[in-house]
Amino acid sequence: MDESIRAERRGLWQSVMPYLEKESLAAFFLGVSSGFPFAMIAATLTTRLAQDGIEKSTVTAFSLAFLVYNLKFLWAWVVDGVRLPLLGRLGQRVSWMLVIGLCVMAAVVNLALADPGADIVWTATSAVLVGVAGATFDIVIDAYRIETLKPYQLGTGSGMSQYGWRVGAAAAGGVALVVAARYGWQAAYIACAGFALPAMLTALILGEPPRRKVEIARKGVAEMWRSVAGPFVEFFRRNGAWLVLLFILVHKIGDTLANLTFRLLFDDLGFTNDEIALYDVGVGFWALIVGVFVGGIIYARLGLKRSVLISLILMAVSNLSFALLAAAGKTNVGMAAAIGFENFASGYGGVVVVAYFSALCDLRFTAAQYALISAGASIVGRFLTGTTAGSLIETFGYVNFYLLTTVAAVPGIVLFWWMMRSGLVDAAMGTAGEVGEGDARADP
Repeated sequence: MDESIRAERRGLWQSVMPYLEKESLAAFFLGVSSGFPFAMIAATLTTRLAQDGIEKSTVTAFSLAFLVYNLKFLWAWVVDGVRLPLLGRLGQRVSWMLVIGLCVMAAVVNLALADPGADIVWTATSAVLVGVAGATFDIVIDAYRIETLKPYQLGTGSGMSQYGWRVGAAAAGGVALVVAARYGWQAAYIACAGFALPAMLTALILGEPPRRKVEIARKGVAEMWRSVAGPFVEFFRRNGAWLVLLFILVHKIGDTLANLTFRLLFDDLGFTNDEIALYDVGVGFWALIVGVFVGGIIYARLGLKRSVLISLILMAVSNLSFALLAAAGKTNVGMAAAIGFENFASGYGGVVVVAYFSALCDLRFTAAQYALISAGASIVGRFLTGTTAGSLIETFGYVNFYLLTTVAAVPGIVLFWWMMRSGLVDAAMGTAGEVGEGDARADP
């Protein structure tokens, strides 16, 4: 009996240990910088526009700026194949990390200087510029993370990245709310520009990723075309690739629709900036920590496939908590419970779903393929949010809207379950899930 208890403790400790390895810690800091540009044009900008008296249909239309993230696969090959002059000697990933990090900081400062009340068109243009810079930053960050992590670290490393993403987004959003309440939105945005630094410093400290593979020397027109088309040709040659892409497109529709409208709900229920900062950042932060660590442990215990299926169910159910909050009205306990459950589900899902998407990549085309996968993961939800969410809320109300987002998550759950049963999850796996220590396809 004592021996079995000791074995159980050893197994638990082995599940936690990968969180403390340098690659996983690096993934956290990369995630911090990845999350903040999104916050600047998501919840933070939504609150800013709502407080400036901009109508709901216009506010939700701003979410179309996120579609830039869904188009990033069109230029991701540049990050894989174009060597930057001068800085290129630092390495392909490191040099791009530094240059794009500076671009993100400049774009956020530019959005800070825009005035929605005076020129809504320029504000929208500035938001799109932040989206372009942030999307390109994500291309570099995702490639750097995947090539740094070993296969057995994909779960915990992806979790730490998502943990960092949420910390970066929540911290930037919280800082923006607190600073805006005292010094105005311009100062708030400028203060948040420094959140780009963690990824830049991480790249400088760790250097070029050890798993990075150079496919070819890009010199002629044929080689350039291969660098553009190669990642897509390789992916779609895999068995079940089209079904995998369908899953990527539909699995997060409900979650995306819900997440991009939370701040509208909070504002209409009468929560103050300080209350939003307290519960969204405070309660959400700790719930996310729990979700990330539980996700890492479940991933290690159950393997990739079963842990992903659980995460899809959790993310669907989390939308119901906001339907309950909308029905209950303004209540601090209700807000804390809804945000807590949503962040736990997101933290758990961030470990296992991102690990799965990372494992789908071929190490020769990491930047381009992950850009395609991550772009597809939310394009449908973001498009629907930008074109219909505001009108749906005004027509049916918040309660029915969040019930609809829950139903929208069901097709993704059913499709992944079928892919598990048919073996397509393993058949479509890329070399990022196979090369190095561990194999993401294996069940514990």
